[in-house]
Amino acid sequence: MSTKVKKIGVLTSGGDAPGMNAAIRAVVRTCAFHNIECAGIYRGYQGMIEGDFKEMGARSVNNIINKGGTILKSARSMEFMTPEGRKKAHENLVKNGIDGLVVIGGNGSFSGALLFNQEFNFPVIGIPGTIDNDIYGTSHTLGYDTALNTVVEVIDKIRDTASSHNRLFFIEVMGRDAGHIALNAGIGAGAEEILIPEEDMGLDRLLDSLRKSKASGKSSSIVVIAEGDKIGKNAFELKDYVEENMPEYDVRVSILGHMQRGGSPSCFDRVLASRLGVKAVESLLDGKSNYMAGLLKDEIVLTPLEQAVKGKSQVDKELIRVSDIVSI
Repeated sequence: MSTKVKKIGVLTSGGDAPGMNAAIRAVVRTCAFHNIECAGIYRGYQGMIEGDFKEMGARSVNNIINKGGTILKSARSMEFMTPEGRKKAHENLVKNGIDGLVVIGGNGSFSGALLFNQEFNFPVIGIPGTIDNDIYGTSHTLGYDTALNTVVEVIDKIRDTASSHNRLFFIEVMGRDAGHIALNAGIGAGAEEILIPEEDMGLDRLLDSLRKSKASGKSSSIVVIAEGDKIGKNAFELKDYVEENMPEYDVRVSILGHMQRGGSPSCFDRVLASRLGVKAVESLLDGKSNYMAGLLKDEIVLTPLEQAVKGKSQVDKELIRVSDIVSI
């Protein structure tokens, strides 16, 4: 391995996701394993600008693998979007002897890392952390599996009420630009219909589907909606439309919101975070930079950051077909 990198900084940026702490732990302990220093950077890029660093050793990350959120905190940084802000951040890294950076976050965080690398030729490796699973170059992002399990558990509880009162529930889940959570959780929870940004179902088809469900003997229904779905402005607008056209339905709306981001990470996310953390540090030690570590076909691989930022994750079309079949 290369000996150029002597000290690595690690930060979390953007929205928090279960598994981020497990990734921090893996980065810190991989540094300790290879006898190099590690610094935690608090509050993402804003902390980099303000020099909010803390030395971290193997014992400083005890008992965090099971915790949601991020011990390093996260923050949006408007200042980092300016050349002056990035210059301050670079000066602080150099002043603290940091010569490699691991960025745990989503698309926006990677865009910042890419620009920073281009301006200062500073070694950077990204770890994808976002529950939406909307990053190109990995089949799973940190937090996605945990969020799925949270959503399915909640929908199971809502279905008890829907069945007891013969109600139709619209359940909105996160996914502004991608329908991974809605599609997979919808199938896992047995939803009658799933609305995602990638497939414009249309209002008429939604009504037709609900009428078929009613005619087939279903007395209650669950419709899972990704927040970025295009057929209505929001779940409440869909509720009003269905009530107007199908007054026989007693319709309710549940917006799951930020509960999807919290909670203890699943075993899958803990293992994935550990694998990605090790890969990120060892990639920097090998002299690699400007890559994202991701999971493809159960192997940890590197994708150029530019591709990760500009590429688009795709929902599995076969899952859409499966959903149509099993929801009749």
